[in-house]
Amino acid sequence: MSAHREPYRSQNQPQNDRPLRVRTGVRVSVKAPGALSVFDPAQVARTFVEARLQARALPAFPGPIPADMAAGYLCQEAAIELWPDDVVGWKVGRIPLDLQADLRAERVMGPVFRRNVQQASATPSSVFAIAGGFAAVEAEYIYRMGEDAAAGKTDWTPTDALTLVEEELVGVEFAGSPLASINILGPRVVAADFGNNAGLILGKAIPDWRSRTDDWPPCAAYVQGKLVGRGAPSSLPGGPAASLAFLMNACAARGRPLKRGQLVTTGAASGIHDIEAGQTARITFGDLDEICCVARPARPAGGLGGSNLEHPIADG
Repeated sequence: MSAHREPYRSQNQPQNDRPLRVRTGVRVSVKAPGALSVFDPAQVARTFVEARLQARALPAFPGPIPADMAAGYLCQEAAIELWPDDVVGWKVGRIPLDLQADLRAERVMGPVFRRNVQQASATPSSVFAIAGGFAAVEAEYIYRMGEDAAAGKTDWTPTDALTLVEEELVGVEFAGSPLASINILGPRVVAADFGNNAGLILGKAIPDWRSRTDDWPPCAAYVQGKLVGRGAPSSLPGGPAASLAFLMNACAARGRPLKRGQLVTTGAASGIHDIEAGQTARITFGDLDEICCVARPARPAGGLGGSNLEHPIADG
């Protein structure tokens, strides 16, 4: 997605309802039985929001897959308006190299909501997985904005973007969706469902982060005690600042310029690591921090018009 293009505005809609074959040979259904045959962003948004609130898995994407990233963001915009919580930040994910040319985008974005943000502590943090859906943990480098971004400015460079940052932290993104095949179906579908975000765990601030020239702190991810991935700030193409600049440009193009205090989680530095209810994860950041979490079954939090999110979606 170009930083100078409204990423949520689409002119073309998909016409193909055939099953999608991925390189692994796995076949997944593009449409759920009985789903709409015409792409309807409002209905897609409502279906995903209801499924998240009800902790209910979706068997397939609810209708034709968005034709492009812009169509995916149409669904996301509609879902943000339906979700009963405030946006307090954004996640950025990397689009695979072999898809970037066709999608005319290098990264994908999604909102982070207030009730889904928690501070790490000595007690393992809980993340809540929808049975039959998608759930994963990711080591992240996170910026907290110290100033509002200028409305309408869509030519941020990484250097310019960093001038508005208050601090850089380490943390863990909990990637989650009611749709188990969300990543298989690709970035257009990821964009449609909140960027596949379901939570953010904040760790410690990185000391002297502006003056550091080394690749510190490194990160490592463990699920059930097994090492599943390693990384560092340099694992993100262009570093975390490149993700920040992309996001600032994309948010401005959507009429959502970043605000003071908002969080930007810049990408899966160690990879994307599946987790199931009952499993534990440990994410380390060198000698700076260690964040532990446990996946628990999500329970319904209500539905549209009757939801009650006084507490995060959790098991009883």
